[in-house]
Amino acid sequence: MTQRRHASTAILAALAVAWLLPAPAAAQDWSAPRTPWGEPDLQGVWDFRTVTPMERPDEFEGQEFLTEEEAASLEQQAVENQVDRPPREGDPGTYNQFWMDFGTNIIGTRRTSLIVDPPDGKIPDLAPPAKRRQEELAAAREGVGDDVPRPGHWVEDVPVSVRCIVGFNSGPPMYPAAYNNNVQIFQAPGYVALYNEMGPASRIVPLDGRDHLPQHLRQWLGDSRGRWEGDTLVVETKNFLRETAFGRYAGAVVRLGGSGPNIHLVERFTRVADGTLLYEATVEDDTTWVRPWTYAVPMRLSDQPVYEYACHEGNYGLENILAGALIAAEEAGR
Repeated sequence: MTQRRHASTAILAALAVAWLLPAPAAAQDWSAPRTPWGEPDLQGVWDFRTVTPMERPDEFEGQEFLTEEEAASLEQQAVENQVDRPPREGDPGTYNQFWMDFGTNIIGTRRTSLIVDPPDGKIPDLAPPAKRRQEELAAAREGVGDDVPRPGHWVEDVPVSVRCIVGFNSGPPMYPAAYNNNVQIFQAPGYVALYNEMGPASRIVPLDGRDHLPQHLRQWLGDSRGRWEGDTLVVETKNFLRETAFGRYAGAVVRLGGSGPNIHLVERFTRVADGTLLYEATVEDDTTWVRPWTYAVPMRLSDQPVYEYACHEGNYGLENILAGALIAAEEAGR
């Protein structure tokens, strides 16, 4: 597995220049800026929204890259999808499009999926424990096995993002989603800080080679440790408390299976061009997927600040979920 990961990274790094730089001359002359203490300078606000889906659509099976015409068509569809439409009959609807920010372009790579490994661009099959988790969650929501079914008895299984514990796209790992697709990176000698707009979520990552926390000390965002491999910042995270937000979102809820506390995450941050940071995430959890998998997102330097996202402020989601469950239970005669 380690050899496959290193091979994937080497291929990705080699192709990144061809995908992202504006001209061959730039590939020869450009080099990453440095901090005053000599490390690659990754600082700034980075925007990771993109039209490129996490998984490769079936219509592009066997096709790693889009043609220029296909990319232009998908970008035009993204623009058109920003128009508000009435919800379907019986559907209460959701936010209007003003709040959504999926992006309208493919960030120059023309990839058919963010997933680069497996080569088919698909999330690997779920492992048996993940399938059991899904079945147990579905049963809990239906009250199966309860002597006295009660509304909201599964409240602790409501996703951590809905409960405003972590942001749905901030991870770790990060991935493009509905809005607030921004991360601000700060650096100091021996440390890197990652501050995501969604959540908000922040991680202070030491680079001094210290060990991870003991396994019994677990955190919602896991325990991150970093190191430099050439000009690439590598951040390894483990010891998650429970499921990650990533496990129930990222545009493929069923396929992701709800990743649990055993997830082992390796993130890579590489400046590949002026204004472009390549983010690569490899996730491994044999209680969720049958094999590790990797996706990559080119991030663009933004001139906009990161704003506060006050998730709990005015958040009536959980209250309304419970109220709806109570009404449903009363109608069912429970």
